[in-house]
Amino acid sequence: MDEHIKIGFWGHVRKHRTLILSIAGVLLVAGITTGVFFLTYHKPVQVKPPVVVKTVAKPAPVVKYYSPLTGLEVADKAATSQPVTAVMIENSPDARPQSGLKDSGVVFEAIAEGGITRFMVLYQQEKPALLGPVRSIRIYDAEWVAPFNASVAHVGGSAAGLAEIRDGTYRDIDQFFNSASYYRSNDRYAPHNVYTTSALLDALNAKDGYSTSVFTGFSRVDGKPVDTPTASNINITISSALYNSSYIYDKTTNTYARSQAGAPHLDRESGQITPSVVIAMHVEESTVFQDGNREQITTIGSGPATIFQNGTAIDAIWHKTAKAAQITFTDAKTGADVPLVRGQTWIAAVPNNGGGVSWQ
Repeated sequence: MDEHIKIGFWGHVRKHRTLILSIAGVLLVAGITTGVFFLTYHKPVQVKPPVVVKTVAKPAPVVKYYSPLTGLEVADKAATSQPVTAVMIENSPDARPQSGLKDSGVVFEAIAEGGITRFMVLYQQEKPALLGPVRSIRIYDAEWVAPFNASVAHVGGSAAGLAEIRDGTYRDIDQFFNSASYYRSNDRYAPHNVYTTSALLDALNAKDGYSTSVFTGFSRVDGKPVDTPTASNINITISSALYNSSYIYDKTTNTYARSQAGAPHLDRESGQITPSVVIAMHVEESTVFQDGNREQITTIGSGPATIFQNGTAIDAIWHKTAKAAQITFTDAKTGADVPLVRGQTWIAAVPNNGGGVSWQ
């Protein structure tokens, strides 16, 4: 074999051998690596994330507070024991229009003398700027106000009324002894011109230490007008045309627009008087001679009443077991308590002899 050919042949063989050995080495390394991988490989363990339990704080219960006088919601507990003040307000034609009637809590209306009615008006959260004309008190007014733990603003009174209000169990803030808390208006003539203000009476209460009133008011409930009102027009006969009253029910506001002497009854500063509840409370009434002819009304006991609220008329019975006991109202048929709609309540003392109530 030619020497050059021999050298070329063996060179070619050597190149192939080197290539084969290189490939074999690579394969060997790959095989070893793969073997090591499979020998050492562990399937990854899936670690579940920890379960986070969220603790949702329960909302604090909503605590609501209500005025014991009107049943309306008030800001806080302290407001429920805010002092109550009763003001005797005149209703003769020369006293009209009055001030402070619309923005009040409870109104008792009864004959004073000669068929002329008078209002005992109770305030707690209500603070009308002007109150009056302020007039004198009667004994039945004192007996009605007794359960309210109220201060009583008035200008004198009947002999029996003064003896009662000054017996030491009442908060008497008579104008006779507190003249700086009252004043006489220039636009009315005496005796129809005595006025006061909520600010003056609040200051007088504070001076006398009357900082709270703790009492049981009427039971109350949220108002809910009936779909079809059955008592939209109410007429109450209490004495004569100048003092008889009427009411027109407004389903939208669930209130009763009051009229007297055939015209809307307006508060001089606040306009149309619109109580949420109207009650005709039938009472025994007579005239007695004491320091002149005086009305006498039986306040302790029970009697029929008609309660107008939510557009309906409820036949009820009023009860007052003692002077210091609150008036309660029960259904005449079932005997169950009749809660009154929250808001202003107007109570008319209608004489059994000569008075009356009708509606449609």
